[in-house]
Amino acid sequence: MLNAPQSGPVPSRPELALTRSLVPLKSMSENHLAALLDTGAVLTVCAGQVLFERDSRDATHVYLLHGDVALADGAGRSTIASARTQLYPLAHRRRRAATAVAKTDCSILRLDSEALDKLLAWSQISEYLLVDIAYQRDLDEDVDWMMTVLKSNLFFKVPPINVQQIFSRLSPMVVDAGEVILRQGEIGDGCYFIKEGSASVTRSPDGVSKPLPLADIGPGRCFGEDALVNAAVRNATVTMQTGGVVMRLEKKDFILLLREPEVDTLEGSQLAGEVAAGTVMIDVRTEEEYARSHVHRAVNIPLNLLRIKSRLLNQATRYVIYCNTGRRGRAAAYLLNQQGFQTLALAEGIHALDAESWARLRETEHSYVLRNGQVVQGQ
Repeated sequence: MLNAPQSGPVPSRPELALTRSLVPLKSMSENHLAALLDTGAVLTVCAGQVLFERDSRDATHVYLLHGDVALADGAGRSTIASARTQLYPLAHRRRRAATAVAKTDCSILRLDSEALDKLLAWSQISEYLLVDIAYQRDLDEDVDWMMTVLKSNLFFKVPPINVQQIFSRLSPMVVDAGEVILRQGEIGDGCYFIKEGSASVTRSPDGVSKPLPLADIGPGRCFGEDALVNAAVRNATVTMQTGGVVMRLEKKDFILLLREPEVDTLEGSQLAGEVAAGTVMIDVRTEEEYARSHVHRAVNIPLNLLRIKSRLLNQATRYVIYCNTGRRGRAAAYLLNQQGFQTLALAEGIHALDAESWARLRETEHSYVLRNGQVVQGQ
């Protein structure tokens, strides 16, 4: 468990600028990264303080922002991590690979691992969809609005694997100026996004007296989302100022979006056999994550580039897709399966492998690419 300081400054909220060189945070969109940083904290630790013990499980990513930390592994080896060069989380696996002790006074960034993993997958799938939308010329006029919807924190609870389905669940409504879309005091059963036009938001202090203006909203804005997560009455009235188009998402469809679809998976105990048999391994993590270490002879196709690079794949070949935890791998396997490819996702990712298994499968010196459908060593 990461030990908070016994005394000293109160943890502060991380600043966006502090994270722009960190891996894999540097690969996230600003919107998703900002949402992630809301779950984190910057802590000051004193020289000699233990940050975490080897083999502990604390479900956090710990980044070193300032100072030096000693990392001692199970074989008695000790290395020094310096904030000047340490871009990766410290000794990060589900079970810590080392004990970390502050050599100097330090500041560290602590982030919830589950939130990081989910928002990273969300961010990269959003990029995937942007490319996919660009391929569909009939959607050119909708790109800005669709990306605004994808950035809405309303959907951050939706499993990233379901992101592609969001737009199929939205139904369009052509509306007129002066039309009331939702009314204060009513029970809601859906939420709305403005695609075209503008609206005014008003509220009566007691539900009876004259409504007071609260805001004017335009394209991309969502309203009425409380109805999706609880049965509370509407707390404001929304009236169209102009004619336009509003997209409606019903509560029953939102609930369906929360259910992750089944994906064919491979257990960690089966991975070595697949590697030995020559099954093509696809690592969908970022380039920096792959460069640090990857499964032997795995090729790197980051999730956000999957739509572009899927042309390198062959529908007659079976692929095993993996990431650190399984979330990005399952999403990639699902998306490729929808395109007709044969895929299996490593169920819980490489971080679920025990240390001995990972040591046998891990490669750090060489990278690999697909050439004519075959795995070859990169330049």
